[in-house]
Amino acid sequence: MLSLKSVLAKPFAKRIYKKVQKWANNPIETQEKVFRELISQAASTEFGKDHDFKSIKNHNDFIKRVPVRDYEALKPYIEKVVAGKEDILWKGKPLYFAKTSGTTSGSKYIPITKESMPSHVEAARNAILFYIHETGNAKFVDGKMIFLQGSPILNTQNGIQLGRLSGIVAHYVPKYLQKNRLPSWETNCIDDWETKVDAIVEETLPENMTIISGIPSWVQMYFERLQEKTGKKVGDIFKNFNLFIFGGVNYEPYRSKFENLIGRKVDSIELYPASEGFFAFQDKQDEKGMLLQLNSGIFYEFIKADEFFDEQPKRITIKDVEVGVNYVMIISTNAGLWAYNIGDTVMFTSTKPYRVIVSGRIKHFISAFGEHVIGKEVEQAMQDATQGSNIRVSEFTVAPQINPKEGLPFHEWFVEFENEPEDMSVLAKKIDESLQKQNTYYFDLIQGKVLQPLKITKVKKDGFQDYMKSIGKLGGQNKLPRLSNDRNIVDKF
Repeated sequence: MLSLKSVLAKPFAKRIYKKVQKWANNPIETQEKVFRELISQAASTEFGKDHDFKSIKNHNDFIKRVPVRDYEALKPYIEKVVAGKEDILWKGKPLYFAKTSGTTSGSKYIPITKESMPSHVEAARNAILFYIHETGNAKFVDGKMIFLQGSPILNTQNGIQLGRLSGIVAHYVPKYLQKNRLPSWETNCIDDWETKVDAIVEETLPENMTIISGIPSWVQMYFERLQEKTGKKVGDIFKNFNLFIFGGVNYEPYRSKFENLIGRKVDSIELYPASEGFFAFQDKQDEKGMLLQLNSGIFYEFIKADEFFDEQPKRITIKDVEVGVNYVMIISTNAGLWAYNIGDTVMFTSTKPYRVIVSGRIKHFISAFGEHVIGKEVEQAMQDATQGSNIRVSEFTVAPQINPKEGLPFHEWFVEFENEPEDMSVLAKKIDESLQKQNTYYFDLIQGKVLQPLKITKVKKDGFQDYMKSIGKLGGQNKLPRLSNDRNIVDKF
């Protein structure tokens, strides 16, 4: 028998779907309106005065006055906000700082304001409502849901609360979901990730879990613990588990491993959340890419990734983007980030509506020999090479080997297998062929005998988890880079 909640979910989903379609069908006007509102609301802030916001009438004026900055370049302003000063990047003070462990700049303090907070919550909710609207499946709202996340304990600094984004968002779970939500507050507050996962296993085992959500690498750890404890597939433990929600990394390299752990296929929804804003969510089950959130107080600019390090790279808005081009995404937001480079690269899969996939990080690439290999390409190559086989990969990362003991330099793939191939050289050859097909620079370097084909180095079981633990980044929202332009990570293996 359907509960009142699942019956009401469908008309609510339909209403939200129609509301989103209004702006999705008028993308350019929507973004222009966001741009005008951001500039006018921040004109009297310190940043707005320093960059003469009052005289900005259009995107060209904005480009002239506001250079692209990363966190380090924006830090002098952020430090003033952290010190408790008002009207610096945005009017008043932020409600929160999302504290992130930056890979390059130590801890980062990303402001979240009362204007920006609702979009973090609404986009995640809308992703589920879109799924209900498309599939007609709302039964799962009566079961238990889990989101593997950081601790919700917040500290206060100069009147501003401070914590991890997932911990902040935990305070905004709607009332109607509170009863369905796991883990408990006490378990969520456990700091040590391995202790926390064990506690989550104990809490969830007896429950009717219908939605499981989190970063794939950490959900994988949870699934493995469930399996170790019960000897059963996750899908047999939780008979009604049919929806996996994930974000932060590409799911494809994990898909076959997950289907094996679960024991069957389950629907999935991809999200693109970050401390700086909730940028996109998967709006259709059979479409590649996620719907870019154009009406969430975020104005987007894009720079072609291969021009990004030029002297004066061209900054464009959504009206000039092309499908299949690798762009660095630049954002200006109602949390007070201006022409801010979050470090991600995206590709558009569609412009009607605007859908993106995350292709990697502008800092995470290999170009030791001019090959410009990006995260999306190595993930695709691994997927192509293992498809249709019983090879299962737990985790991998790639680095250049510039000074081999013998022969030409090569790309070294460090792979942890759950089910390894009978012949490692056949797998290496398949990955290499896929990479050559995708990347003409790499193809030319192999054909021109500048590089030799890639080599695979096996990583021992749990090697990646042990590495993340050793650098204090096990669990939470921490992710291992898929590839690096140096050997700082792989030398630890």
